[in-house]
Amino acid sequence: MSQKPKNPYKRPDAFTKAAKAQGYPARSVFKLEEIDRRVRLLRPGQRVLDLGAAPGSWSMYAAQRIGAGGKLLAVDLSPITAAFGPQATVVQGDALSLTNEALAQFAPYDVVLSDMAPATSGSKIADQARSYELFMRAVAVAEALLAPGGAFVGKIFMSEDFVKARDALRNLCEEVRSIRPEGTRANSVEIFLVGLKRKAAGKTEKAE
Repeated sequence: MSQKPKNPYKRPDAFTKAAKAQGYPARSVFKLEEIDRRVRLLRPGQRVLDLGAAPGSWSMYAAQRIGAGGKLLAVDLSPITAAFGPQATVVQGDALSLTNEALAQFAPYDVVLSDMAPATSGSKIADQARSYELFMRAVAVAEALLAPGGAFVGKIFMSEDFVKARDALRNLCEEVRSIRPEGTRANSVEIFLVGLKRKAAGKTEKAE
């Protein structure tokens, strides 16, 4: 009888333990923290949209950074039970099917975040395709709701679609960076595309 392969994500590592010690539900907080430190992403008083927010680490971190004068909309298909403070509003729903109007409570946003990832199927190609779809949906939301000069952070699985995803973000933002934070697990294929200084309306060109 063959044994199931061990799930490397079940064993808590130093980042998982540190996140729990600091009151965050997941280790992903350190990825956003590093991105924030490297590109100066979040500031007091900003309006932030967090797509794929569950279990809540990114929204908790963002809410702390924007402070009481900011506004945060956290969206996920799964329930979010973490406490973010009065500046945050939680919406349970599918970011792929929610209308931009439903996501626009605090628009225009200074920052759009997307840590969305597919539920892995065991098929690398299918998971990569789904990740690309989620990333492109997040870019489309940013195109509709991100303020000129605003910033975007989106997770994507590395694949042959990576260049198309990067080009789509380059069409939207003046500067695009690829960041693989230190907190990313060694066996992970995820990478974050960061778009800075959203172009003013009329400057973007439709991708071919």
